[in-house]
Formats: sequence, structure tokens, C-alpha cells
Amino acid sequence: MHHRPTPDLDTLVEATASGDETAFAQLYDAVSPRVYGLTLRILRDPHQSQEVVQEVLLEVWQLAARFEPGRASAMSWVLMLTHRRAVDRVRSSESGRRRELAHAEASVQTPYDETAAAVDASLDAAEVRAALATLTSVQRAAIELAYFEGCTHTEVSQRLQIPLGTAKTRIRDGLIRLRDQLAGPLAHHA
Repeated sequence: MHHRPTPDLDTLVEATASGDETAFAQLYDAVSPRVYGLTLRILRDPHQSQEVVQEVLLEVWQLAARFEPGRASAMSWVLMLTHRRAVDRVRSSESGRRRELAHAEASVQTPYDETAAAVDASLDAAEVRAALATLTSVQRAAIELAYFEGCTHTEVSQRLQIPLGTAKTRIRDGLIRLRDQLAGPLAHHA
């Protein structure tokens, strides 16, 4: 019986790059146990590890032309592809779990107390009305046009018949005063 020597992995990758299916089959047989072992150590899931092995070896078939023998051995190159693919799978699984958890948390119905919400809204409205009352009449007019009627600074300027810069200043000063009023005593200590 005549026994042919097995070509080295670098030669098999180079032959695979030129479309040699026999070389690829030999390469597959030579590297798949180590690819599976590395993948299993990273993923700790035999089923997912088998899937990743298939993905990596498909990638080896597709990217064999990019292999540079002078930079690394064929085994190192294949294991680098394996490590990347397995880590990507871990990240993808973690991301999926986080999305599922976030969706589950968002789906939980929290009881809504309509009475409490109405009280909060009316208290907030009362505070805003009280704060608006502390503004000068020109500040209040500018704020009401900008925030309650949705006017732009230019429209506020035109409606109040004042220069654009003055309109901006009245809005800014009014907002500062409102902020101070709505923040209460804490704003003065900050």
C-alpha cells in the first residue's frame, strides 16, 4: 500500500484559494477538531459550537485567497477567524438576551393611578401659572408666544413689534426666571 504524504496546512489553504475542493476537504479534516475545541471553550454550547465551526470553515473557503503565509501559519489564521466568529456569537447572544430582557421589562404593565396623575398635572400647572405670574409682562408675552403658541423667535419679534435680539433676550430671561421659580430654594444654593 502506497501512502501519500499529507500536504502542510499552508499549501492546503493556497490550493483552496484556487478552488481545489479536494484540498479544502483535507484542510477541513485537519483543522475542524481544533476549530470545534476553541469554539466550544468560548461558547460552552455544543450545538452553537457546531454552527460556528461550519461558519468558520465556510469563511476559510471564501477567504482563503486572503491568507498570507508570511504573516502567520495557516492554523493560526484559521484559529484567529474562529476566535472572532465565536466572540461575535457570544456578543450577539448577549445582545439578544439584553433586548429580550428590555422588551420583557417594557411589557410589564404597571398600574396607572389616574387620580394621582391628575393631581400631579394640576399641581404642575398651578406651579407653572404661579411662576409665569412672576415674569414681567413683556417676558410673559414672549414666553407665551414661543412656548404656548409655538412661534419662532422671528415670529415673536414680529408679533410683539420688537427687534429679533430683544425677543430672544426676553425669552431667555423669562426662561431663566421660570427655572429659578420652579426650582425653588434649591436653585439658589446650586
